[in-house]
Amino acid sequence: MQGEADRQRELLDVEALAGHLLPAGSVFAFLAGHRLELFPPSMFADLFPSGRGRPSIPPEVIASVLVLQTLHGLSDRDAVDALTFDLRWKAACGYAVDGTGFHPSTLTYWRKRLAASDRPHRIFEAVREVVTATGAVAGKQRRALDSTVLDDAVARQDTITQLIASIRRVSRDVPDAAGLVTGHCTRLATVTGQDYTVTSKPPIAWDDETAREELVTALVNDALALLGALDVKAIEAAGGRAAEAVALLALVAGQDVEPAEGSDGTDGRWRIARRTVPDRTISTVDPDTRHAHKTRERRQDGFKAHVVIEPDTGLMTRVALTKTNGPDNSDAAVGANLVTTDPTIEDPADVQVLGDSAYASGPMLATLAAQQWAPVLKPWPLRPAVEGGFTLDDFTHDPAAGTLTCPAGITRTISPKGKVTFGAACAGCPLRQRCTTGERGRKITLGEHHQLQRDHRERAQDPDFQAVYRRHRPMVERSIAWLTKGARRVPYRGVTKNDAWLHHRAAGLNLRRLLNLGLTHQHGTWAIA
Repeated sequence: MQGEADRQRELLDVEALAGHLLPAGSVFAFLAGHRLELFPPSMFADLFPSGRGRPSIPPEVIASVLVLQTLHGLSDRDAVDALTFDLRWKAACGYAVDGTGFHPSTLTYWRKRLAASDRPHRIFEAVREVVTATGAVAGKQRRALDSTVLDDAVARQDTITQLIASIRRVSRDVPDAAGLVTGHCTRLATVTGQDYTVTSKPPIAWDDETAREELVTALVNDALALLGALDVKAIEAAGGRAAEAVALLALVAGQDVEPAEGSDGTDGRWRIARRTVPDRTISTVDPDTRHAHKTRERRQDGFKAHVVIEPDTGLMTRVALTKTNGPDNSDAAVGANLVTTDPTIEDPADVQVLGDSAYASGPMLATLAAQQWAPVLKPWPLRPAVEGGFTLDDFTHDPAAGTLTCPAGITRTISPKGKVTFGAACAGCPLRQRCTTGERGRKITLGEHHQLQRDHRERAQDPDFQAVYRRHRPMVERSIAWLTKGARRVPYRGVTKNDAWLHHRAAGLNLRRLLNLGLTHQHGTWAIA
């Protein structure tokens, strides 16, 4: 059942004894005085539908601890220690001087309950409701989008390590699979003298390519033999950890290998593939983490945090954490979903959406056009087929007639798939050297939203467009800096847990920002002084 705090202060209540020592305008002082108004117990009533059982820790205490924990980047154990020994934390949570904290696993328990509920991000939403109530973003029609890569909490694994770990996981998580591993996965022991009870890498001549290929062959064939011995359909139908372990083994056994040189794929000889597959799993410990390339030079492994920010105040109105790659996780796809569902946008008219070129995709522009919102997005750069030559904007597009005219005045019809071929017309063209190096002339493929992107590039040349972009777009970098300061690495494994962490951190940062703007609570009303 849901617990309740005693509304009568204890004799040694920290806020009563030393509340005046808390820095004015700090998150500690604010929670000490207003945690019940911010996180009322009724907000968490659905987590405890039964009125029986031992009472929980009061929900406003847990919510306050979760916000302070993510704001200061502490582990569960360190957060509970702070609640026990730090007077600021005691005051913020309504504890007495001699009050002891709860067991660290209590925070894990609450996070699981929140994740399984209909409103897993209610703490962030509660702070956002305060943002709306104060009028801090009222009438502000600009929203800036950005993303940043957060490092994962696990180590990257190579193919050998992933194969061994996946087979060991199946042995642990699938009922009766341990015997199947012993009986069917014997090739590793034959090649190296080491079986799957050992966690270390097999002892082979690692500088010998033949020895490495023999090891890869043994591991892949062991994995395939194990999958063949399991009742995969029944395991998948049952779901749970067993199904996840089998799916991961099947993925790892195929993503990084290819038939060995001279093999047709039927003789059971394998090697590490001379390529990298899209959306590659890089760790069996956290299958959700991915390689990330924010720039060509900067490479990371982890997740991507997406934010929607009101640029004048720096307040985050929507956040989300996703994998770093895949079309559904692109900046534009996630950004479009976040900004169009932002509840702080009260008037849907005259909204401006700011972002860098990662957000200027055709589908994003189409989404904003459907909302009748103004995209203040840095356009995708155009690259000519010949250095210093003509770009796509040098060709005249007639969407009504369905034609494209080149700089030499040659007009061609656009195919239903958006393809345009100038072909033989390029043979004697005096502008050929500035247009194409192709032997068969210039070929162009127009995207579904080509005209939207063309119009946007033209609009971006307007000095007013550039002035708005330069004035308001950089403000998002300030909020990204607040978000990542001391928190560049996520604390958990998986998208779901780290998405919850991101929402709690954003709630803490928004609360701190509101306090800096002058947040007050008088006569039951939130306001900015």
